[in-house]
Amino acid sequence: MLLKERSFIFSYLLLLVVFTSSCDLNKVSIEGADNDQNVDTLTRLQKIKQRDTLQVITDYNSTNYFIYRGTPMGYQYERAKELAEHLGVDLQITPENSIDTAIQMLDKGKRDLIAMDLTVNFARRQRLDFVNPHYQTRQMLIQRKPRGWRNMATYDDVEKHLIRSPLKLIGKKVHVQKNTAYVSRLRNLMEEIGDTIHIIRRDEKSEQLIRKVAEGTIKYTVADEHIAKVNQKYYPEIDVKTALSFPQNVAWAVKKGNDSLKKVINRWQDSFNGSYYANVLHNKYFKNPRSKQMYHSGYHSLYDLQLSRYDDIIKQEAKELGWDWTLLASMIYQESNFSENARSWMGAYGIMQLMPETMKRYGIDSSASIKEQINAGIEFIKWLDEQYKDKVKDPQERKKFILAAYNVGLAHVNDAMRLAEKYGKDPTKWDGNVAYYLRRKSRPEFYRDSVVHYGYARGEEPYKYVNQIYDRYQHYRNAVE
Repeated sequence: MLLKERSFIFSYLLLLVVFTSSCDLNKVSIEGADNDQNVDTLTRLQKIKQRDTLQVITDYNSTNYFIYRGTPMGYQYERAKELAEHLGVDLQITPENSIDTAIQMLDKGKRDLIAMDLTVNFARRQRLDFVNPHYQTRQMLIQRKPRGWRNMATYDDVEKHLIRSPLKLIGKKVHVQKNTAYVSRLRNLMEEIGDTIHIIRRDEKSEQLIRKVAEGTIKYTVADEHIAKVNQKYYPEIDVKTALSFPQNVAWAVKKGNDSLKKVINRWQDSFNGSYYANVLHNKYFKNPRSKQMYHSGYHSLYDLQLSRYDDIIKQEAKELGWDWTLLASMIYQESNFSENARSWMGAYGIMQLMPETMKRYGIDSSASIKEQINAGIEFIKWLDEQYKDKVKDPQERKKFILAAYNVGLAHVNDAMRLAEKYGKDPTKWDGNVAYYLRRKSRPEFYRDSVVHYGYARGEEPYKYVNQIYDRYQHYRNAVE
């Protein structure tokens, strides 16, 4: 009897453990999952980790995301980059100035996060989940100062030409970017003042409309205060002092129900917002006295997509090579930051950072012109292309092998190809295959392998070299498109 009782108790306890564990597992799965997903699917945060990339939508303008002298920049871009580094993943930026399109991309799961200056309002809360706000802003009326305002005798002479009360907008045409919070604010303003404001919804971005006000093409538009103040540096003839709203929260947004991602962003942001770097970043883009100089330098992508003084030569040489000129430009930036006199500690020289023996092979030296330097670099790339043409048939894939060989040498890349083949990877594919083994050529168990002919290599450097070139290339393509 005692044996039967012990057996019964043991069976009961075993059943209880299994049941409790099952409940706990279900609880973890449910709490970890996004509300719009089944329990057995991955959360948005898990998907980001799995693909090793944070996919972010932001708007292309003079503060949030742009290219300056070949370098991707922008307040939202740099904040998103910090978040991606915190998550330990790469960052992929999609520029999109239509808020409706951005929300649709989020709804369809095509992107993870909208990193724009989104004003938090009731209508948007029905469609999005906002993370904690990163600052507050007001909507400001943008109007042009009167002609000759600099020569007017008094401040009051200027003021009498400007609107300072929303009531003065009755009967006026105000041009705003469609599907923005500016449209709903002007509608509410009409309700408040009990009269008509003619709202002209435009496809142009807010900053394009600000420029039209400055040029006198249109009379009025609306923009967030921080955007308005930055643009006043570019166009001193505009006035941005008339507020049309009370202070409103501005925040990033995730898809409705993406709680896992929202929570981790909030935790990161609570720490980041009070940091020294966050203040540096804010001052860099909103209080920088050089903003006007940068915008009108000719190297700001919103003004004109000029990456360097040598764009025309790069375009001509890239055409001969059969490469997209912005990919070649990204490579040259990586090599020398477009500096014709750059010199490395290993003796590489010039805009293409060619070694002395390579320069000699193509008949140039340190006295060569920029065109001659780039031409020599192109000839070297063509030679590398010939070495891989039969081994790597896909021309797009082959470019990555060429770039890696340009950086670390043909021999080390070939070693990595042999390692890939030996260990069952594809020797004709770069990412996750040959790149994987090139990175490991700094480890004895790999560089001493019998298929390795050229020994040790700092494989992390060419791996980062290729990744950084392609990352910058995508930013350049964003600017072009």
